[in-house]
Amino acid sequence: MAKWGEGDPRWIVEERPDATNVNNWHWTEKNASAWSKEKLLNLLMFLKIENEKGTCEICELSSIEGEATANNRKAKLIFFYEWVLKLEWKGKLKDCETELKGQIEIPNLSDENEPSDIDIIITTKMNTEESRTLKSIMLENGIELIRNQLAQYISALKAEFSVGMILPTDKKEVTPQKNITTQPKTTTANPSIETSSPNGLQKQSANPGVKINTTKLTCTEKFLCAVEDIYKVLTDKNRVEAFTRSSVQMEATKGGKFSLFGGNVTGVFLELEMDKKIVQKWRFSNWPEAHYSIVTMNLSQGSDGAVINLVQTGVPDKEVERTKQGWKENFWGRIRQTFGFGINLF
Repeated sequence: MAKWGEGDPRWIVEERPDATNVNNWHWTEKNASAWSKEKLLNLLMFLKIENEKGTCEICELSSIEGEATANNRKAKLIFFYEWVLKLEWKGKLKDCETELKGQIEIPNLSDENEPSDIDIIITTKMNTEESRTLKSIMLENGIELIRNQLAQYISALKAEFSVGMILPTDKKEVTPQKNITTQPKTTTANPSIETSSPNGLQKQSANPGVKINTTKLTCTEKFLCAVEDIYKVLTDKNRVEAFTRSSVQMEATKGGKFSLFGGNVTGVFLELEMDKKIVQKWRFSNWPEAHYSIVTMNLSQGSDGAVINLVQTGVPDKEVERTKQGWKENFWGRIRQTFGFGINLF
């Protein structure tokens, strides 16, 4: 038997400031599933794919099944993740008003596959020549873009959940591993060329002072509820999170800021009149820098429901259709679906 103080140092447990698990030496685990779902939503929603033939856009994350964990064993970080995703996409051909739809399935987003090996299955809901052309756009241009977004998820998962997993000891500092993917810079002589941004939208650069042609949008929506209910849905953080299905930053006071859909929609409250009026500075993240539209929502109580009259000025001409569809599908449609406020009667 070894004498006191002469034992094999590999068996000696050092003094530990956390009193439980020296430097997280034993197996520790963090659940990254909820974070992953929100991150994937932010990276893939509103992702636009286009070429000279037409434009497609991911409009819904209809199903996400799986889990993700970050683990530490003896100062070694191990990440497990396995996801099956189903998404909806829509698209239009150039000079064609008909909107066609399809689906995307991602069956093997896991730690066992490199991003380049992840399967992206594209299908259409109709078997027409137009649908096949839009599908070819998704196959030729969309698969690589989607894989790039998934690679960003993997890098972000490792960066986010590396922090704090390896704890310092009283003898030496252990620097937490942090995997950071640096986005390559794109150099171009034309400032209007679009490049992929981390949030999944097409980031657009613009020279200060360049004139932007804009359009005014108007719409009227009716909801089978009291006007105070719809006002709360638009200004209460918890209710907004419920229908947007993502985390929200919101301070519903004059001058308060808001950020929706993972920062894809941001703005400032300019005016709030309870149950009557909401005025906002409002923009998509890919709009030219510092360019905002003004959204004015006048609320009123009708005989059979609440009415919203919306006027949005300053929408860039190229973003009109996308903005209009965004209000229709991601605001009004989801509000009705989430809170049961009836159908659109207008």
